[in-house]
Amino acid sequence: MSAVSVTEGKPRQELQQAAPVRSLRVMTLNVHKGFNVFNRRHILPELRDAVTTLSADLVFLQEVHGEHRKHSLRYRDWPGVPQYEYLADSMWPDFAYGRNAVYPDGDHGNALLSHYPIREYENRDVSIHGTERRGLLHCRLAVPGQATVHAICVHLGLRHKHRLQQMRLLCELMDSLPSDEAVIVAGDFNDWRLKADGVLAECGLQEAFANCQGRPAKTFPAHWPLLRLDRIYVRSATCRNPKALYRKPWSHLSDHVPLIAEIGL
Repeated sequence: MSAVSVTEGKPRQELQQAAPVRSLRVMTLNVHKGFNVFNRRHILPELRDAVTTLSADLVFLQEVHGEHRKHSLRYRDWPGVPQYEYLADSMWPDFAYGRNAVYPDGDHGNALLSHYPIREYENRDVSIHGTERRGLLHCRLAVPGQATVHAICVHLGLRHKHRLQQMRLLCELMDSLPSDEAVIVAGDFNDWRLKADGVLAECGLQEAFANCQGRPAKTFPAHWPLLRLDRIYVRSATCRNPKALYRKPWSHLSDHVPLIAEIGL
């Protein structure tokens, strides 16, 4: 799809007059379509309450519903707006959604919630073939004191061969961006074979937990994390204090453990 501009008419003068921003608090989470482990219970309201306590500037979401008509009839607390808009609530005034999977009852994909204006966004189709639909949601953010901050929300395929091709497409996107502009890439990489760090280093991306703790964090399954699937990568930026949120309520709100980090600009 072509890039979508979403900030026309917004008060750009306010951004120019605001104090420069030197760091961003970011979070990434596979929301499991708003259900807990094994899909036993709809927990989106609890998830929203938990996410808002972290005061993140940017929230990268994977497996989030745009709509689901059957679920909206079955669950009393199913939101009357898309899940990403419901999670944004009043905390994140800007959000973008990249629809990847479409089926008779609805759709799901990646989303970004942002404290800062999203100038434009583009959902790049990186589906290889077969039934898995995947995308890279690329958002250009207007952050005071910065030329442009790029936020890319990722959910890669289940097959190793597909992931390698998708990571190369991510590197092609990285190569098209100015080398001096900060880039944050976060999401569910499904990289249980731990190949992503080496591939993505070729286009300048460094992983937060690998840099600070030696290896990516264990994030799946949430109740007993064994696999290192979720990541936060940066280029032309730094990472500080990366944390995996293993304790309750997070261990009961998705099948993936959320990650947070401070990104220095």
